Amino acid sequence: MNLVDTSGWLEYFADSSQARHFATAIEDTRKLLVPSVVLCEVFKKIALAFDEGRAFAAVAQLKQGKVVDVDETVALYAGKLSIEHKLPMADAFIYATALLNKATVFTQDAHFEGLPQVKYFAKTAN
Repeated sequence: MNLVDTSGWLEYFADSSQARHFATAIEDTRKLLVPSVVLCEVFKKIALAFDEGRAFAAVAQLKQGKVVDVDETVALYAGKLSIEHKLPMADAFIYATALLNKATVFTQDAHFEGLPQVKYFAKTAN
């Protein structure tokens, strides 16, 4: 299973030079997990940058994968991971969702660098 964090989705939608790192995982919707927190973050960023219409169109694409809601198990595990790895809350929810579902996180967020089950791609200047 694959999980693309918010930064990867935004690169994909922007068709940036970094998008290539995320395209295969995003386009293989049978193996794609989408944490509900990523839905929130992508919607917010696109709505602020453009408008709600574009944000809802982006969310429709995210929903082609399997959306995973935050439940008690995810929340508590995220709290533990946040402490252990000094992760911000949203990143902890993303990472907990990945680990609990045996998924690989695709990201360019430096908070994830070096963690197990993570494919980290350093940001580059576009």
